[in-house]
Amino acid sequence: MPKPKTWTLEDVAKTFRACESLFHALGDPARQQIVLILAEHERLNVNQITELMHLARPSISHHLKVLKDAGMVSLTRESRENFYSLLWNEPIGRLKLLVEQSEIACG
Repeated sequence: MPKPKTWTLEDVAKTFRACESLFHALGDPARQQIVLILAEHERLNVNQITELMHLARPSISHHLKVLKDAGMVSLTRESRENFYSLLWNEPIGRLKLLVEQSEIACG
């Protein structure tokens, strides 16, 4: 069995910092619901998400901005509409790295 990579607490701290926006984004129930809605659909615009959530459009737009800033959603502009899609691989990769580093450095 190959020896696992050695991670330090400094590495864990750096990865924690890289995950801060992700933790913030996922810490809100409305944003969690948006993630779950986008997981069920290829892409949606703000109006479609608003219809599914029953929150005001400005609130949905704010939550989508937080998710976008955290790298959780992508934005595609078509004509005058913005469509949002879930980005999952990179954020999950950050979390997996944090878990791996923590298990090795702190375990």
